[in-house]
Amino acid sequence: MVAAMHAKTGWWVMGGLLLAGMARAEVTDFPSGGVRKTPVAVAGGRAVTPPSAPRLPMRTVFKGENKFRAIVAKAERENWRNLPLPQRTMRVAREMVGTRYENYTLEVDDRIESPVVNLTEMDCWTFYENALAISRMLRYKPGPYQPQDMLHMIELERYRSGICTGSYLSRMHHLEEVFYDNQRRGYAANITPRLPGAERMRREIREMTVQWKNYRYLKANPSLIEPMGRIEAQVSRLPVYHIPKSRARAAEAYLQDGDICAITTTATFGYTSHVGLIMRIKDRAYFVHATSDRDKGRMVIIDRPITDYLNGGASHAGFVICRPSDLPPSALWQKPVAERQTEPRKGS
Repeated sequence: MVAAMHAKTGWWVMGGLLLAGMARAEVTDFPSGGVRKTPVAVAGGRAVTPPSAPRLPMRTVFKGENKFRAIVAKAERENWRNLPLPQRTMRVAREMVGTRYENYTLEVDDRIESPVVNLTEMDCWTFYENALAISRMLRYKPGPYQPQDMLHMIELERYRSGICTGSYLSRMHHLEEVFYDNQRRGYAANITPRLPGAERMRREIREMTVQWKNYRYLKANPSLIEPMGRIEAQVSRLPVYHIPKSRARAAEAYLQDGDICAITTTATFGYTSHVGLIMRIKDRAYFVHATSDRDKGRMVIIDRPITDYLNGGASHAGFVICRPSDLPPSALWQKPVAERQTEPRKGS
């Protein structure tokens, strides 16, 4: 299941707004943790919260700094910042092809939750997050870029309302909630309901509460199991649509570079089991992902077209597409270069 691996013009917009409205009507508010932050960037009603204060050592929460700096240096040389987000994201994703697959890279402590980046090994979820985080970072703020800047981008994508409270419950553990929360904040649009052949799914999500012994934080602190159950009940009520694999080929034409593609499952207690990115090659939408399949090398690969991928797995039911957007630019763009390089870092 994806949760385990994570512990492991206009009509698109209309579709996103439709889904957001449906979600508000059917889902009670997810817990916020009682934390409020003053936005550091606002545009078009979208707000970017500042990064949370560090809670764990940098050597614990960020691995692969050499890889990070190599990608950023190439991006600067080739001016990736001026590319649209879809193409920018896939440039970054290509640099991660061949990276070793590994589960549980986010489980770094028994009790303290923190944004985590590992560029030396990743699972399917952290692969897409890492590619999107670096891509957004290049446009969000000017260089020089530091690991803390990427951790900020990860926090905005991975945590409810973009805020890590230090609690395991502030991290979103189900893709369905990630897509819902990011759309609610204006960071993405779940375009699936507007794709041809879309169907609504209904599931009773119990994965983490039933299999709690598989999760380091839940095993170390069983008092989290009951509130996690309430979160899973809310995820169960989200309006989730997918494209059944029998209709995937017709929907391929509507997909674009950098779309987040979640694979839906035939399993009873989950919506999705895998996730990756879409890459357009000629007239097909290819699936790029970190795979645990030993026959494929247990690494990040550019796989087959998404329709062919779905047809290759009996448990694959279809796919969900979430289309991310850039963030409002940081106020640092308005500051002279010399001032940006000499002032103390404020995380904005």
